[in-house]
Amino acid sequence: MGLTDARKTRIEDLVRFRQLNLTVVLENVHDPHNISAVIRSCDSVGIAEIYVLYTEDKLTQDTLYLGHQSSAGSRKWVDVHLYRDADKCFTDIKSKYDHIWATHMTADSIPFTEVDFTQSVALVFGNEKDGISEEVLKHTTGNYLIPQIGMVKSLNISVACAVSLYEVYKQRASANLIEDVSEVRSAAKEALYQDYLQRHLSQSKGEEPIIHD
Repeated sequence: MGLTDARKTRIEDLVRFRQLNLTVVLENVHDPHNISAVIRSCDSVGIAEIYVLYTEDKLTQDTLYLGHQSSAGSRKWVDVHLYRDADKCFTDIKSKYDHIWATHMTADSIPFTEVDFTQSVALVFGNEKDGISEEVLKHTTGNYLIPQIGMVKSLNISVACAVSLYEVYKQRASANLIEDVSEVRSAAKEALYQDYLQRHLSQSKGEEPIIHD
């Protein structure tokens, strides 16, 4: 597919708004449609990559494909890193992100509005039934809650992710951190721009998970 001026400008805008110090981690999320919905939300707030941790044998990379249509094209622009080992996964995450916050209810959990999401941060969401495991919680900075006043105080994982990400967006927008207004792209954003150009031209790169054995 050729590259029109309008498409080139759209890709430039995409890169300018990408939040390279923000990511999402999904632990053993079973429903592929939840994963696809998360990817759509991530793309909408400028996230360039997410991490999927599968420690359950029945979960495979095929799970990532089953709900592919639900991502509505976002999957092409959001990299998915697939891990089987939690320690390796979080070692890699910590090499790129400074803080790791979990959506988990404990005695010391704080409202998500009190978390400073303007920092370099990864947000962790657990599976639909059991939430986040103790193995993963040992890697986190802290836990936050999304305030709820209904009878059932739980949200679907993709909804919890979307609500969290728009709190992140609100905080960053208030701090004027959403748009990269520098005249010269950083090396990381220039590399991302060149990568996105190739994805547009190839119509495929970015849709396959990046597998970390």
